[in-house]
Amino acid sequence: MNYYTDVLKKYAVFSGRARRREYWMYALIHVAIVVVLAILDAVLGIAPVLAGIYMVGTLVPSLAVTIRRLHDLGKSGWWYLIILIPIVGGIWLLVLTATEGQSQANEYGENPKAVHA
Repeated sequence: MNYYTDVLKKYAVFSGRARRREYWMYALIHVAIVVVLAILDAVLGIAPVLAGIYMVGTLVPSLAVTIRRLHDLGKSGWWYLIILIPIVGGIWLLVLTATEGQSQANEYGENPKAVHA
């Protein structure tokens, strides 16, 4: 759960770099929470109220961690907009976020893996 809370602590921090583990652990926990809230919404017959509120509330940190993940690859946060290309854009962003970051320092900061080691 630390990965999730660490991302939330950096609520609107768009600078720096995010390791793959930080990004994917946040994504895993985030999706699990959305699924649980969607099920709860359906059971209560209020779909998609709870899941919708949660997703709006976590939009900024989700965007921030994705941009920091792109920075780890040496790419500008503007690369996030590739998701606007139907089908291919989402797949390409998925590939980018799964790619290992640059091992050396880049214009966005030191390698977070080396800093935490």
